[in-house]
Amino acid sequence: MRYASAQMGRVLVVRLDDGDVVHECIEEVARREGVSRAAVLLVGGADEGSTLVVGPAAGRADSIAPMEHILDAVHEVAGVGTIFPDERGEPVLHLHAACGREDHTHTGCVRLGVRTWLVLEAIVMEIVGSSAVRRPDPGSGFDLLNV
Repeated sequence: MRYASAQMGRVLVVRLDDGDVVHECIEEVARREGVSRAAVLLVGGADEGSTLVVGPAAGRADSIAPMEHILDAVHEVAGVGTIFPDERGEPVLHLHAACGREDHTHTGCVRLGVRTWLVLEAIVMEIVGSSAVRRPDPGSGFDLLNV
């Protein structure tokens, strides 16, 4: 485990409109506002055809092969995530969402393209006083948070 102390900064209230791509819009707001680190809450609707990363094909394999799930209809969404900069200083959103319809829920990362159905609301809570950054990890192939 690695950790560091930080403080809360500004709070941004974001409304995503019909067809907006979640990670693209939230990262754009962060860039415009100069927010490089934040906690993010998300609620609203995901459109049919949105894609989630729903896990690795094998848990402890030498090579991590992501699995994808494409939503076959409009789903309700509740999500939580973080923004931290990559090595170039660009804000990168890592957000997992539970997308439900009737009695089925699919949970995963929004990185491959979750599109807004009608409206999604995001609260971006800026974190200040932190130097945490996402760096490439050769073992996993992911950009992991370095605190």
